[in-house]
Amino acid sequence: MSQATIEPETKNSTWAERWQGRAAAARHAPEWVESLREQAIDHFIRSGFPTTDAEDWKYTNVAPIARSTFELATRETSDGLTAEHIAPFDYPEATRSKLVFVNGIFRPELSSTEALPSGVVVANFGDAFAGEHETVLREHLARGAKADEGGFNALNTAFLGGGAFVLIPPDARVEPPVHLLFLSDANDKQHASFPRVLVVAGRNSSATIIESYATTKNEAVYFTNAVVEINIGEGARLAHYKVQRESERAFHIAETWADLGRNASYDVTTITLGGELSRHGITVRLDREGAECWVDGLYLVGTGQHADTHSLIDHLKPHCTSHQTYKGILDGKSRAVFNGRVFVRRDAQKTDAYQSNKNLLLSNEARVDTKPQLEILADDVKCAHGATVGQLEEEELFYLVSRGLHTELARNLLTYGFAEELVEKIKIDSIKRQLDEAILNRLHATLEA
Repeated sequence: MSQATIEPETKNSTWAERWQGRAAAARHAPEWVESLREQAIDHFIRSGFPTTDAEDWKYTNVAPIARSTFELATRETSDGLTAEHIAPFDYPEATRSKLVFVNGIFRPELSSTEALPSGVVVANFGDAFAGEHETVLREHLARGAKADEGGFNALNTAFLGGGAFVLIPPDARVEPPVHLLFLSDANDKQHASFPRVLVVAGRNSSATIIESYATTKNEAVYFTNAVVEINIGEGARLAHYKVQRESERAFHIAETWADLGRNASYDVTTITLGGELSRHGITVRLDREGAECWVDGLYLVGTGQHADTHSLIDHLKPHCTSHQTYKGILDGKSRAVFNGRVFVRRDAQKTDAYQSNKNLLLSNEARVDTKPQLEILADDVKCAHGATVGQLEEEELFYLVSRGLHTELARNLLTYGFAEELVEKIKIDSIKRQLDEAILNRLHATLEA
């Protein structure tokens, strides 16, 4: 196996040395996968982690990740959990349609796909590489989230190993949601994991994906670097929920990339609750006529948390529609960043694009930097965007208190009402209940009188 040239003096030599050790142990992947890994580590060695000098990272400093020493998770550090341990992180709707990864390592004994219809593939990458679907993997893997487009993408691809491959055949209707659970079970050492997901939805198919991140130890320090690539065929419909509930001291960096076929539909909702520092970059390409997407999210952060969302909705062809609504609730000394870009290219006539970012500050110490952007090169379009940052309306609060509600309960009702638009959009009851509970826990309250 060939090896990337590594200079030990480089500031990224620690990761490069770990890559060498991991690469030497990886003997079962196809040659093209090894080539991807090698190219990726070469790029990371050259580029390293982004800094605040880069415009896209101006408000998010990842120096704490760059200077920390994270150990690579191993099978030995991932084998301690049983089905009883992971039960609190299950969704009842997907108990027999799930893959479970602990510290980035696939755990087949905790996974179950028996509820999925024949022809639907939900498998670990290691199994998929050795199976009949290698051609599909080779066609789509690292084609959207390219390793040479950012240090975190490069690092994830360099350590590509375990991960989830989902293949929905043409015309298939997958009723149970497919749950991809990435669980961190930290020990005394700070570990790093590199989840990778590839979803290929065939023509006229429909499915729902739940991508969730959680931890067994809420004070643990660890690093999750995730990349998700989604290809949606002509006329296919995909609903996608990302639920991020990492520990309060974790680092979570993620990239989602979706490419939509003609008349395809993609509906993604991102819930951000955990992490000391979290960043989600999402790119949606509407490169076929008639494609439509909903790119929505809710971030709920408190003291010591920093949540960053960067999105790009790229309209390349005519008659495409995009809707984006992101809301943030910030309490204590917290910070959020929203940078949403809608790009309408010259050929994308008849585009209909809407973008909104609204933020509710529950504390005078909370801060948000919001920058919704429209870049329009076509002339026959309907586009709108906007952003708001504010606190609870005093008139609304006064009205509820004057009707006999306790002041704290009135504040909680108004705060919950702010988030309700996105909560009610969720079609999976267990996720909706989980989000309700998370919001109320953050408010230290219930909605009872």
